[in-house]
Amino acid sequence: MQFSQIIFVRFDTQYDAFMSPHLISEFRQRFASSGMTPDLVRDFQDEVMEFYEAKGRHEMEWRLHFDPYRIVVSEVMLQQTQVPRVETMYPKFIERFPNFAALAAAPQAELLAAWQGMGYNSRALRLQKLARQVTDEYGGVLPEDPELLEKLPGIGPATSCSIAAFAFNRPVVFIETNIRRVFIHYFFADDAVVDDRDILPLATACLLMNRSREWYWALMDLGTALKSSVPNPNRRSRQYVKQSAFEGSDRQVRGAVLRMLLAGDGKNIEEIACAVGKSGERVEKILDEMCGEGFFVREENGEYRMRR
Repeated sequence: MQFSQIIFVRFDTQYDAFMSPHLISEFRQRFASSGMTPDLVRDFQDEVMEFYEAKGRHEMEWRLHFDPYRIVVSEVMLQQTQVPRVETMYPKFIERFPNFAALAAAPQAELLAAWQGMGYNSRALRLQKLARQVTDEYGGVLPEDPELLEKLPGIGPATSCSIAAFAFNRPVVFIETNIRRVFIHYFFADDAVVDDRDILPLATACLLMNRSREWYWALMDLGTALKSSVPNPNRRSRQYVKQSAFEGSDRQVRGAVLRMLLAGDGKNIEEIACAVGKSGERVEKILDEMCGEGFFVREENGEYRMRR
């Protein structure tokens, strides 16, 4: 079965997907009646790869190089930051810190200054710890084994597999938000709630064994297209968590405090609380948390400074 009638249209850097209701309905009926047959697997793979070849985001800079360091940096950045922001920040970061050794040796304040605009700044600290561990324990050579990758700071199960796939073309199976969206849309149209445990066997059956790197790029790009063209299938995922509002959140306060102390001068709680417009009690709690995470130190005079 071919899906040649499916038309994809690109508007600048955004994708919109218009799918024939008849064809997608027929696809779902085949799965419901016969399960994941070899023919259905092949048709699904063809559908995904045809989309990728025609409309995939081939130009993204981290897809132009298979250098493990660059893959690690991009995957950590993409964990909690939208693609357009990463596209802007990634080249500058790589230029300043071109390899594990350079990142490992960087002054922390310089690293955090380079990370500004990415959000979730603790990722930068974990990324530097990862670089130091790779440099010290592996001689600067990133291990290929996902189990070893998962032991590195800031790397969870999905990220360890994505790094293994993109850096080394390893035939691993993992689920992230865009991959989840594709499988729910294609195979679970009538399910009110879908668990990742239901998706995993399908993801395993459909993996293009010798092209896992391209396969996951294709799934992620198709998932992005679906996001702008159909009601978000991920809302039916048991793993779906709606992101809390940023305005007024501790995350916003943390970012403001970090920017203030990156200026270089030590500040006490009263000065910081006044500057960010929050209570001293709330700011002190946040400062203590960030000291524990390795961002700041508290001097004997009560001032907070960047950790050196």
